[in-house]
Amino acid sequence: MNRYILELSYNGTRYNGWQVQKNTSNTIQRVVNEKLSVIFQEEINVTASGRTDAGVHAKQNFVHFDCSKTLPPDFLRRLNFLLPQDIAARNTFMADNDFNARFDAISRMYEYLITYEKNPLLSEIVSYYPYPKLSVKRLNEAAKIVKSHTDFAAFSKKRTQVKTTICKIKHAHWEWDEEMKLLRFRIIADRFLRGMVRGIVATSIRFAREKLSEKDLHQLLESKVPHKTDFSAPAQGLTLLEVQYPAGLMKPAQ
Repeated sequence: MNRYILELSYNGTRYNGWQVQKNTSNTIQRVVNEKLSVIFQEEINVTASGRTDAGVHAKQNFVHFDCSKTLPPDFLRRLNFLLPQDIAARNTFMADNDFNARFDAISRMYEYLITYEKNPLLSEIVSYYPYPKLSVKRLNEAAKIVKSHTDFAAFSKKRTQVKTTICKIKHAHWEWDEEMKLLRFRIIADRFLRGMVRGIVATSIRFAREKLSEKDLHQLLESKVPHKTDFSAPAQGLTLLEVQYPAGLMKPAQ
């Protein structure tokens, strides 16, 4: 069996998230599995570096899959012809059979975009915030507090099956993009919990609006329970931007 790696990007607007689910067939993983199975004429099941939620996008997400066959000529062109317009295959790689797209990743970067002006051309990839502008300084104060913690149980939605809620945040920063007229939040960590980034965003907005104090935010994080966490940040503003692996694990497949 050959272990292949596929780099994908997608607009998650019309999907119920990445992961195959019993109660819906409308997931990105199901579509990718289906199209790869057509090309290889055998059942293919992919494993992703990040299982994005419903409505969340990815500029870069990696998957691995096993196949008894070699990649056919012009594989990417054929795959992209079969995939819908909102899912694209970017690159292919090969790896040793013990490579795992999820567990071998050493960092992931997410981006959250907020606009104060309603823009139909950006509505699927940014979150519209029709309220007074937020203090970037105050948002970065929240980011600093969040970054000082490592246990994010309070920022994990319920029904999450993980062995640990420890995440090491390497970078968390808000900035105003004057050219794009967008408020941009980027966060990098070794791993993320279900709903964690949207929880951080929504709770940071509450902090910026002075609905939470520094003490409140520290206590929320230290509580390790999510019942006081705000997860209301809309999904469309969130994009999985980049996934990093140790050098040398992936080799070009074609």
